[in-house]
Amino acid sequence: MRRLLRFLLGLGLLTLVLVSAGGILVWRDYQRFVQTPLSSLNTALELELPKGASFLRSLSVLREAGIREGHDLYWRFLARDMGVQSRLKAGEYRLAANLTPRTVLQQLAEGRVIQRKFTVIEGWNFRELRVALAGLDAVEHTLGDASEAEIMQKLGREGLSAEGRFLPETYLYTRNTTDIALLSRAMQAMDQQLAEAWLGRDPDLPLHTADEALILASIIEKETGQSGERAEIAGVFVRRLRIGMRLQTDPTVIYGVGERFDGNLTRAHLQADTPWNTYTRAGLPPTPIAMPGRAALMAAVHPAQGKSLYFVARGDGSHVFSDTLSEHNRAVRQYQLRQR
Repeated sequence: MRRLLRFLLGLGLLTLVLVSAGGILVWRDYQRFVQTPLSSLNTALELELPKGASFLRSLSVLREAGIREGHDLYWRFLARDMGVQSRLKAGEYRLAANLTPRTVLQQLAEGRVIQRKFTVIEGWNFRELRVALAGLDAVEHTLGDASEAEIMQKLGREGLSAEGRFLPETYLYTRNTTDIALLSRAMQAMDQQLAEAWLGRDPDLPLHTADEALILASIIEKETGQSGERAEIAGVFVRRLRIGMRLQTDPTVIYGVGERFDGNLTRAHLQADTPWNTYTRAGLPPTPIAMPGRAALMAAVHPAQGKSLYFVARGDGSHVFSDTLSEHNRAVRQYQLRQR
C-alpha cells in the first residue's frame, strides 16, 4: 500500500513537472509568436475586414490573405491581452511587410485603413468634375444619370447652380465612400473658403455678395495662365465693373457655348447672345463658369491697384496689360494678329 502511495505521489509530481515544463514551452512559443515578424508577410498585402465581423471572422480574413503563423488561440489570447478583441474596425487595409502579430492587430484596432486620393483641379467645370468622379475606383457610385438639379437637391442646395461650388484640392477617402459624400466635402470646403475670403475682402469692391465674388474668381481662374497675374487680372475686371464697362472675357463666351465648343472661338461665338456672353451683356454672368482655387478667390476680393483696363495674352501664359484702348490695340497687333 505504501509502495502504491509513493508511486502515485511520484507520478503526480512527474505529471506536474511535465505540465509545468509544457506550459513553459507553450509560453515561450507564444512570446516568440508575438515578437517575431510574420514570415508569411514577406511582402505588403491588402485585405478588407467586413462590417460587423467577429474576431474569429477577422482572423479568417487574415488567414485567407496568406498569414499562416500562430495558432488561433495565440491570436485570441494576444487580442484579449491587448484589449482589442472586439475593437477591430471594418475597412480596407494595406499591411506592410514583416509586421509582428501585435502591430497587425494594432493597425486593425486603430482603423488605419487605406486612404485614396481624389484631386479636384482648379478651373474644372462641373461636367468635368462629374466625369472624374465617375472614374474613381473603390467609390460607391450613387449618382448615375442624376441631373445637376437632382444632385444639388441631394446636397441640400436645391435651386442653386452646381458650377463653381466645389473647392479644388486633394481629398482623401476610403473604400465604399459615396460619390455624393465626396461632393459634400468639396462643397463644404468651398463654403468655408468663400466665407473667409468674403469676410476679409477689400472695402469698396463693386461686388454685393459672396456669390458675386465666387463668379468673378471663376473668371479670373480661367483667364490666368501664370499665378502671379491673378490679382492684376482681377484688378482689370474690378475697374471695368466700377465704370460699367463690359468684361468681354472669352472664357465666359466659351462656357455659354457649352459642349458644342470645338476649341475654335469665332466672331459668331462672340456675337451669339447667351446669359454668359460678357461681350453682349454687362456685369457678371449669372453663375460661375468653373471652380476657382483659393488663390483666385483671394484675387477676386483683393485685386491689384492700377489703371489698366485691358490685357492680351502673349502666347506664353503671361499677358500684356494696357491702360488705354490704343495701347491695347498695339499689343493685340503685336501678340495676337502676328501669331495668326
